Amino acid sequence: MDKLKILVVDDESRMRKLVKDFLVKRDFDVLEAENGEEAVEIFYQQKEIALIILDVMMPKMDGWQVCREIRRDSKVPIIMLTAKSDERDELLGFELGVDEYISKPFSPKILVARVEAILRRANILNKEEVIQAGGIEVNKAAHQVTIDGNDVELSYKEFELLTYFIENQGIALSREKILNSVWNYDYFGDARTIDTHVKKLRSKMGEKGDYIKTIWGMGYKFEVDKK
Repeated sequence: MDKLKILVVDDESRMRKLVKDFLVKRDFDVLEAENGEEAVEIFYQQKEIALIILDVMMPKMDGWQVCREIRRDSKVPIIMLTAKSDERDELLGFELGVDEYISKPFSPKILVARVEAILRRANILNKEEVIQAGGIEVNKAAHQVTIDGNDVELSYKEFELLTYFIENQGIALSREKILNSVWNYDYFGDARTIDTHVKKLRSKMGEKGDYIKTIWGMGYKFEVDKK
């Protein structure tokens, strides 16, 4: 299998090198752009770019403009990097179709882990049949869940929801994104159905239900508490 191509866009060469080094270690093929215009040019020249890591503040064309331009023709996964931690910026990113939003400074190892999680979610990387997090084990082939070794009975949608959360742990997920991914695009129900399912899921998970964090005004994030 050919290496997956990742486009890293940042006007700081040091930042590009840092991210590139970590991605190359995970066997990705990394392309670089130092400004927004170059990023768009490379994206349309190069075929089969699997994911874009995109800085917000750049000369010639900022990250938002790049995102808008690419989203006209492509649903390629996009991770936005920014020095800001403004909630409004984050919400704008999700409205533009950004898959993940990471504030600087960040851990390169965490960034790579999120790259791999997004690619798994997009079915670009093979998904594991058994996934684990914080004492929770999900066997997707057998459709079984255990928490600290004890079987937990979940409905089909609760199982799908928990699987989706664990595969994207640490990532802020909007209700719309959850609805589209777990219920699929042809589901026309109210997004509040997600809140109802999350409430039931938390209840069945006991103390582990606290791993599902509420992000007010947006959605949820699955995060294992560090002891």
